[in-house]
Amino acid sequence: MHRPQHIAGGLISLSLLLLLSTCSALYEDQIRKFDWRSTHVGAVKQVHVDLNHFQPRVLLSTHEQVVASLCPKSGEIIWRQVLEQKARGDIKLLQVSGFSDDSSDTAAAPVGSHLGFDMLTIQGHAPALVRGWNTNIGTIEWEWSIIPLNTERAQDALWFYSNSVLYHVVPVWRSHLEVTAYFATSGHTTGTTSKIMAAWIKADSCLLSGTYFVCQDGKQLISLDLLAKSTQVIATSLEAEPTEKIEALAGLNGVLIANKKLVSVNKDQAVCPELSSASYVLGSFNYRKVVAYADLADGNLKINAVYLDNCSPVPELQMSLAFAEHYGTPSLHSFDCKLKRNGDGKSCLFLFGTSAESIVAVQQGRVRWAREESLANVIDTQFIDLPLADTEGTLENEMKGKAGDIVSAFMRRITTQALQIKSLFLHVIGLGPPPTDTQRAGLVRDSFGLHKMLVLLTRTGKIFGIDNIAGKHHWKLYLPNVSGFENAEEMRLIVQRSSKHFPLQPLCAIVAKFPSSGNGVLFRFNPITGRAAEGGLLQLDFQIKQIALLPETEKDFVKGILMLDATNKVHVQPKHATPLADGMYLYTANVKTAELEGFYVKHAGNDLTCTPIWNVRLGGHNSEQHIIGVASKNPIEHVHSQGRVLGDRSVLYKYINPNLVAFVTQAPDATHKSVLNLYLIDVVSGSVIFSMTHRKVRPPLHIVHSENWLAYSYFNDKVRRTEITTIELYEGNAQANNSVWSSLQAPSMPLVERQSYIIPTIVEALRETITERGITNKHVLIGTASGGIVEMSWHLLDPRRPISSTTQGREEGAIPYIPELPLSTENHINYNQTIARLRNIYTAPSGLESTCLVVATGLDLFVTRVAPSKTFDILKEDFDYILISIVLVVLTSGSLIVRHLASRKLLKQAWK
Repeated sequence: MHRPQHIAGGLISLSLLLLLSTCSALYEDQIRKFDWRSTHVGAVKQVHVDLNHFQPRVLLSTHEQVVASLCPKSGEIIWRQVLEQKARGDIKLLQVSGFSDDSSDTAAAPVGSHLGFDMLTIQGHAPALVRGWNTNIGTIEWEWSIIPLNTERAQDALWFYSNSVLYHVVPVWRSHLEVTAYFATSGHTTGTTSKIMAAWIKADSCLLSGTYFVCQDGKQLISLDLLAKSTQVIATSLEAEPTEKIEALAGLNGVLIANKKLVSVNKDQAVCPELSSASYVLGSFNYRKVVAYADLADGNLKINAVYLDNCSPVPELQMSLAFAEHYGTPSLHSFDCKLKRNGDGKSCLFLFGTSAESIVAVQQGRVRWAREESLANVIDTQFIDLPLADTEGTLENEMKGKAGDIVSAFMRRITTQALQIKSLFLHVIGLGPPPTDTQRAGLVRDSFGLHKMLVLLTRTGKIFGIDNIAGKHHWKLYLPNVSGFENAEEMRLIVQRSSKHFPLQPLCAIVAKFPSSGNGVLFRFNPITGRAAEGGLLQLDFQIKQIALLPETEKDFVKGILMLDATNKVHVQPKHATPLADGMYLYTANVKTAELEGFYVKHAGNDLTCTPIWNVRLGGHNSEQHIIGVASKNPIEHVHSQGRVLGDRSVLYKYINPNLVAFVTQAPDATHKSVLNLYLIDVVSGSVIFSMTHRKVRPPLHIVHSENWLAYSYFNDKVRRTEITTIELYEGNAQANNSVWSSLQAPSMPLVERQSYIIPTIVEALRETITERGITNKHVLIGTASGGIVEMSWHLLDPRRPISSTTQGREEGAIPYIPELPLSTENHINYNQTIARLRNIYTAPSGLESTCLVVATGLDLFVTRVAPSKTFDILKEDFDYILISIVLVVLTSGSLIVRHLASRKLLKQAWK
């Protein structure tokens, strides 16, 4: 009678076994072995340091829409919450309980109540989200929101907190202020919205200082107290008109910073007008309010403080320390003090944000810790080969020596080996030359070319040299006052000389713009040591419109940089590479007007001329289209296979045009809402090779272009999903020229294969894998909105996948077409190492043909390696060296014994 229960139990057990058999994961010893991740919070916006809490913490909000808590001892992240992106996640106010303008005010929750908060944040404007946080574990305790009637006005809205009430201030420029009060924890209004007439308010010159709304007008500050019973406009004169924007001093009601001076528009709040500093912050020391200020002079950071009540200095808070140049200009945000363990005075922690987007903590006259938050905004990367060791460098020089007779080559070999023996003997007895800085840091090239220097360029102009295996920061550089270019183009990091030309050092260059003049700037440096090279910073006297890289010079193996200025004149750096620009082609693209223009560069005598040769307008008849995506091929890419073998054993040759660039335009449409147009254009001849239109689709658009194929993702508005379209170009069954490609004598239009697929996630980045010789299969790395990176084989994205399984398809190895792309967990190359706000994926070849190096950037940084065709050129980690050695020894011994026995047998037969 119990038999059905046994059957049911057996089925459950079988189901569990099947589920377990389908699980896939990394081995425990492989985690973090070939990859590493660094997490960040972004440039600091608002900070509160609390050392006297039962759990000391640093609470902060950032410009990257992040709320986090840091450990004050080490700077490590205790918890982090990444909020909504763009305007919806913009943090307007961060209020810590018990630390408002009124020190007695608190909003701590009673026992058993959910109405209080440790920390309160306000973000966005339509809607505005008000959230209460538990700062111990970083969870949201409660939330409420408001949706303004006029969303355009709400963009300029300001908030302040006073006595458990939140005040929402909406300025209507040149007219009035609308002030609404809400209970902070419930969101209920305390009454009607009050309208305060203020025709003198204007955009970009007003702010809130506590309860005071203040505007600057020439040499005076005009303000009014929003909580006063009677509205009265207050005019405060300044000594001079401020050269920079006025700022509010947090914690003091009606106190501002103008011309590095403290100015009070509140008659009840006294300040110390004789102080002059670049940054101020309010705190407490010995139960008295103090104003601390800090300035940077001659590389030294000087911190001082005065008591607010009598402006007398606080000797215990005065200190001076060396401040590294790569941190940038510091700005004091917060500080707190606590008793030392031995009871001998107090120890204070000062927290700084810098112009290089670093967070620096100073304690007891030294830098306690620092966080490099500019890595949350990486805009370009390069993998640089490490230099050779001394012995390998000597061998390299020998191999580069001029060919001679056998005797001279033999003498060079003997001399080299004698020097190596001498060097080894001197090192053994301790008299050898000391190791270089790079050797001491372990920066020596390995056998497989997997160990490289990862050079990162960030949005603020800070450059990092990071070990791609260990993640160690070997050097840092900071370029102040530089920015990207027009058309939303970022600064560029260019490798002018690699490490392959021993004994010459590698050379990199940063191409940027001075925001003040708009002229270009070049900064050359050694990517291994981080030191300036070839003169370092070079200020140009023209605006950069387009750049291109020239071939290597025979003199010093430097690739020159060809620059097109705003007047369509060309320039080359360095100058001796100018002759190599002869015959070069350039193109420019205006993203707003969707206009493309091609140029031909000619070198005659000592002059370069640039001639326009073609023009293409993609804007349409009403010029509504604008360019949203441009994708060219990787210049270091190698194409190993020229064709594709078909089922009938014929060859379909690839259309491999190195000058082919993909342009994607977008335009509104009355019928289809939004239309995307794809154009494949030869940028040497200006010919449109192929074009295609997608209707009812919109960005985000991500595109990758390699060999003869193209893949791009977009959002389909009609069916509300993300799709990926792939395109392949073929010449046909015959090649027009199998040795040299010429865009001016190009073959007929290519055959085009195209297909679309459904991907069940939001795509944030696309990048193809790349290897040294292009032999390894191509995979596409897909970055998702959830922070994962999926490695997808091109066989799944192949546009030639047949609708049904056919003999020809099976002969080609094509998988039958299925619209949905699988996202299996074992294909996530970052397993559980989620990358917040993933933006870009960069790839580079290693010394192994099977392996591709990968770095993913976003709010976090993730570095790893992938092997699309598995590691076919290297032994596996679990290779049994002992067993193979025993087998070789046994076989060798057996062959020798058998040989001896065979010779004895032959000898005996000869004597018979």
